[in-house]
Amino acid sequence: MKKLVILGAGTAGTMMANKLRGALDREEWSITIVDQFKTHYYQPGFLFIPFGIYNSHDVIKPKSDFIPTGVNMIYSAIDRVEAESNKVHLEGGKILNYDYLIIATGTKTFPDETPGLQDKLWHKEIFDFYTIEGACALQRFFKGWEGGKLVMAITELPYKCPVAPLEFVFLADAYFTQIGIRDKVDISYVTPMPGAFTKPVATKMLSELLAEKNITVIPDFYIERVDNDSKKLISYDEREVEFDVLTVVPVNMGDEMIERSGLGDDMNFVPTDKETLQSKKHENIFVLGDASNIPTSKAGSVAHFAAEILFENLMSAIEGRPLHAKFDGHANCYIETGFGKGALIDFNYDTEPLPGTFPLPGLGPFGLLENTKINHYGKVMFRWIYWHILLKGKELPVEPLMTMAGKKKVN
Repeated sequence: MKKLVILGAGTAGTMMANKLRGALDREEWSITIVDQFKTHYYQPGFLFIPFGIYNSHDVIKPKSDFIPTGVNMIYSAIDRVEAESNKVHLEGGKILNYDYLIIATGTKTFPDETPGLQDKLWHKEIFDFYTIEGACALQRFFKGWEGGKLVMAITELPYKCPVAPLEFVFLADAYFTQIGIRDKVDISYVTPMPGAFTKPVATKMLSELLAEKNITVIPDFYIERVDNDSKKLISYDEREVEFDVLTVVPVNMGDEMIERSGLGDDMNFVPTDKETLQSKKHENIFVLGDASNIPTSKAGSVAHFAAEILFENLMSAIEGRPLHAKFDGHANCYIETGFGKGALIDFNYDTEPLPGTFPLPGLGPFGLLENTKINHYGKVMFRWIYWHILLKGKELPVEPLMTMAGKKKVN
C-alpha cells in the first residue's frame, strides 16, 4: 500500500481528505489524517459571537462528521516531520511513513509574542475574537459595557482572514447603535498598514465607509507593547493609543511542529511554490491553506480554490506527470458592514479587488466593492455552504482561478 498522510483536519485538510479518498484506489492507497483536536470550528463565525449573532454551538461540530469512510483519522499532537526519510513523528513516539505528505496545519495566534498583551487585562478588558474563548469572553463583556474607547488593533502581518478586523468595527458600530449607546462609544481601527486594506481601490471604498460610520483609522502603527496599567497601546516609534476595551489580532504564526521539523520560515510558514503548491524543499510534500507562505490572503476561500489546484498537481505527481496546474492566488471575501449589508472583494496575486459583479458578469447577483443587502445574504448563506458542500470537497459553481469577466478596471 502506498501512503498519503495529511497533517491537520481543519478546512484545508478536511477538503483534501474528501477529494482524494474519492480519487485514489482504496486497494492501492491508504489515507491518514492527523489532528490534535476532535472539534471542528467554523472560524468565520467567531466574528459574530461578541455581538450575540451567533453563540458557540453555532460554530462547533465534531471533526469526525466530515472525514470520509476509508480515511484513517488519528487524534494526536504532531512532534515533527522527518522529511528526508518520509516519516511523521507523533507525540508519544508513534511514527507514520508516507509516500506523499500534505501539510495543512494552518496558523495560530500567539498573544505572548506581544509584550503586555496576555497580562492581567487579558479576556477582561483585552480580547481576541480569533479563538472561541476570546469571542465568548468578549460577548459577556459587551453585555454589561456602558461605553468608552473601543480599539480594534492588528499586531502584525500576515494574519488569518484579512477583512475580519474591518468587519468587527462595522458590526460594533451597528451593535452599539442598536442598543442605543453608539454616541458613548469611540471606535478606532489601529493597523500597521498604510490604510484600511492592502490594495488601493478597496482601501478607498472601505475608508469612505469607515469615515461614514465615524470610525477612526490609525495607520502605520506597529505595536511594540501593551501597557495594562495605563491602558495604552505603544508603538515602536513611541506613539500611544488609549483604550477602555481593546480587541486585538495577535501575532499569527504557523504550527510549532513546522519549526521543530525545520520546514518553515521565521514565522513557521512553509516555503511553498505559489503556483504548484509544492514544498520548495521536498517534491513529495504539498502545502495547503494558512500553513504555506504563498503571498495571498490566509482565508478559507483561498484554501478552497487552491485545493482544486493541489488536487490536480498531486494526482499528476503520483502518475509521474509534470505539474501543469497553476494557482493564481484567487481570494474571495464577503465583508459584513453592519445593518444587514455587506461588501465583496475578489482578487488574486496580480489583480487587486475591483468593482463589478460576481459570479456572473453583468448579472451578479453579488456586487463587488458595493455595500448591499444581497452581499450580506451571501455571507449568511456561506455557513451552510461551508458545512454541507465546501468541507466535503464538493464542487461549487465558482471557478478556482479568478476571472476578469464582470470586473471594471479603475484608472
